[in-house]
Amino acid sequence: MEIKLTTSEIRTILQGCQHTLRLVGSSKDYRRLQSSEYFSTSNDVVLNDAFNVLGEIVNAIDDVEQMIKQQIGKV
Repeated sequence: MEIKLTTSEIRTILQGCQHTLRLVGSSKDYRRLQSSEYFSTSNDVVLNDAFNVLGEIVNAIDDVEQMIKQQIGKV
């Protein structure tokens, strides 16, 4: 079964994920965990990296929408 989402819904979900990551990252418990010498990920990524990637994806979606609007305007 395919889930159908509009571009606006996709953007809202991604931005909601960013907000959730920001909340987790601001938690004292999470900061304690991340600063532990035992905290490790396979690619040395941290929560802020995921936040930034989601931001880049939202920006890319915005760029595509702008290009589509420009192309429609040229027709």
